[in-house]
Amino acid sequence: MDRRTFHKLAGLGALGALSGTTELHGQSAQHKAQGHALPRPGFRQPAPIDFEDHSGFVQIFDGKNLQHWDGNPDVWRVENGAIVGISTSEKPAGNTFIVYHGTEAKDFDLKLEIKVEYGGGSGVQYRSATGMPPPGGTGYRGRPGGPLAPPARARWTLKGPQADFWYPVNEMASSYTGQLYSQNTGRGIIAWRGQVVNTLPGKMPRLVGNIGDRTALGKYVKTGDWNQYNIMVRGGTFIHILNGQLMAVLIDDDPASSNNVRGRFGLQIEGFPSKVSFRNLWLKRLS
Repeated sequence: MDRRTFHKLAGLGALGALSGTTELHGQSAQHKAQGHALPRPGFRQPAPIDFEDHSGFVQIFDGKNLQHWDGNPDVWRVENGAIVGISTSEKPAGNTFIVYHGTEAKDFDLKLEIKVEYGGGSGVQYRSATGMPPPGGTGYRGRPGGPLAPPARARWTLKGPQADFWYPVNEMASSYTGQLYSQNTGRGIIAWRGQVVNTLPGKMPRLVGNIGDRTALGKYVKTGDWNQYNIMVRGGTFIHILNGQLMAVLIDDDPASSNNVRGRFGLQIEGFPSKVSFRNLWLKRLS
């Protein structure tokens, strides 16, 4: 076989590999000529992830008891298969967490369902540590002339990244759900809903690009109903997905960042009146 023939056959082989087979390639051409459209081999749409697929995941709440969870018993309880927190004007919870002590993680996938009713805010804490917040960080959570919220306790206070979820009592609160908030660190909102943000050592966060309009993305949030939260973290990349819609991405390239550590998970209640509920918590721990 001469070199020219060899290269010609090799080229046909490569084309066959890209097309699936040379026969399939011919069929595609025939269908195209007849006005039929076939999916182009090698360029198929990815199948959507099934939120109910728990392969490789472990359940971190069994729907029955709070084993491995630690929170103020006056605030948190199990109700109808869910972890529920209550805060009222007569008995405000303050800004407090129920903390999971079953494991810590750095890289992971976390799936859960969340519902916030009546008002207030909530969120899912990860890569976090317990400890007191900075001065003034807890805020006032009692009604004027009414009882004060209990003082913050280190064991029920978390510091670190949070996937936010707020009841839309006003325009500002309605824009928070889905964002990445750095709880009790003084850094505040790092990646707003609808943003891809990059952080570098010694520099302020920079906007890389936009996922979508912040207000339009709010239409994916189910008010007073169950919402599916999917939180994916790999190294310095943080991804928040709500009801199948990408909400916020942070790419943290600062090795010394407080975000880039192994830590605990927790659930928050903040403000009143509010009822927060969490169910179907599944964790795939990668590191």
